[in-house]
Amino acid sequence: MLMGRTIFVVGLLLVATLPAQQNPPKPRAESRFSSHLPPAAIAALQSIRPDSIEAHVRFLSHDLLEGRGTGQRGGDIAAEYIATQFALYGLKPAGDNGSYLQKVPMVGITPGTDTRFTLVPSHGQKLDLKPLDDYVAYDQTQQAESNVEAEIVYVGYGIEAPEYNWDDYKGVDVKGKVLLMLVNEPPSDDPKFFAGKALTYYGRWVYKYEEAARKGAVGAILIHKTEMASYGWDVVRNSFSGEKSFLKLDGTPKLKAAAWIHLDIAHKLASSAGMDLDKMMADATSRDFKPVPLHIRLSAHMTSNIRPLTSNNVIAVLQGSDKKLNDEGIIYTAHYDHFGIRPEMAGDNIFNGAMDNATGCGILMEIARAYSEAKQKPRRSIYFASVTAEEQGLLGSEYLGKHPPIPAGKISLDLNYDDIMPLGAPEEVQVSGAERTTFYPAVQAAAQDFRFKIRPDARPEAGHYYRSDHFSLARVGIPSFSINEGMKFKGHDEAWGLEKDADYTAHHYHQPSDEYHPGMDYTSDAAMARFGFALGWDAASQARLIDWKKGDEFEAARRASQSQ
Repeated sequence: MLMGRTIFVVGLLLVATLPAQQNPPKPRAESRFSSHLPPAAIAALQSIRPDSIEAHVRFLSHDLLEGRGTGQRGGDIAAEYIATQFALYGLKPAGDNGSYLQKVPMVGITPGTDTRFTLVPSHGQKLDLKPLDDYVAYDQTQQAESNVEAEIVYVGYGIEAPEYNWDDYKGVDVKGKVLLMLVNEPPSDDPKFFAGKALTYYGRWVYKYEEAARKGAVGAILIHKTEMASYGWDVVRNSFSGEKSFLKLDGTPKLKAAAWIHLDIAHKLASSAGMDLDKMMADATSRDFKPVPLHIRLSAHMTSNIRPLTSNNVIAVLQGSDKKLNDEGIIYTAHYDHFGIRPEMAGDNIFNGAMDNATGCGILMEIARAYSEAKQKPRRSIYFASVTAEEQGLLGSEYLGKHPPIPAGKISLDLNYDDIMPLGAPEEVQVSGAERTTFYPAVQAAAQDFRFKIRPDARPEAGHYYRSDHFSLARVGIPSFSINEGMKFKGHDEAWGLEKDADYTAHHYHQPSDEYHPGMDYTSDAAMARFGFALGWDAASQARLIDWKKGDEFEAARRASQSQ
């Protein structure tokens, strides 16, 4: 307890003792804001400081916070730190029972050392898989012990999407089976077919597990291929090892074995079935594909250490100035969790998560400070939510979406921050998903004010829209998107930015090397904070609530939320 208090005080001192910045950076087109932002908003926007963001990042990613694991001491300290900053800014609590904390009930599941995962062909030698090297798997049923003895059926991409005239299941009964499937979705350049090169939710591993469970399968095995997943096996191994958190069961069907296998193992599996994996993958790209029984059985003994836990979302509010509109709001989000400590790893085993997502939290807190000190308040209320368990599958934001501080139908917009690298002065901004909302013209206008070029998603095939917390709020109808820098920075060409992005993804993303280093240039983080501040103030001042464009996949959820 004493150590936790010491860390907490040190964190406060880091921010409280920052030297005053005599001439805080200003937007490069300051005078052009006069048409839609009041002077008080411009002054608050200009007060946003790179060194304040950096101080938050330094503290949150310090080894003493032990990687901010969900349901672990470091994660709880991070939540208390953020709540204390909100209190210092004079923001009102918007969590449970008059506090800044919203309790998120979960369970932590750690695969037992006696778990066995074996592929048994009808003819030939069985293949015992080695955890982490060959496969990763969790029992989603939250039972201490489960056994799986089931035939494996290959279901291609495992997608049923009527709007694209696509059905990998073709009515085949897969109850009680284990489904082998590909990550991602059928390749396309046609924007009307699975959104072209951009990944839709159908390509995400979360959807595939959900669909398999809905159809009564007992297990699902995803084949990992770096080009299809958009990240290497190291990311899978690090993301799906150790304790993993789940929301408490709510009656939705779950899998006894939710797994990934290494590409090498997938080749061996196909060979044992007398098939060629490359041909299997090619066959799956056709609408005519039908499920293929492999005549191989998964024999798995799943053991799990179950730890009930409660983690917290941190929520604060700045009440709006318009009595007719302050029961509506804008929300800013950023997750504070990362992967904690992995005792079984040799060497550096603390997943500090400096970029992912101490940067987003630093931006969130600096935006909150700027709003709190503005001489004028926006018309609608402004909510700030730093959520837990994003790395566990967007769990904190899922809970927030289901239990928002005000009804989802009254939340006009969510602006999310996740993983903003400190690389200098940005000349581009990425707002993937903003174009799906009626707010996009305002986003374009703000980008012009800041002289940012709006960059299309640099890696649309990675499906970033479905991989961060804004997606959880979009699912309940709230127009939502993330803000991030592009690939072009002042003094550098685009190739430099792309190289930095690729290096981070390959060598630091979800790895212990994602650490704070002095000398990084947080100009980019401050620029993204100012841009988001301007968007939020504009959104809070509009005559009507923001909506999804007609025909968007989340439009129906918006209508449902506003009819409640």
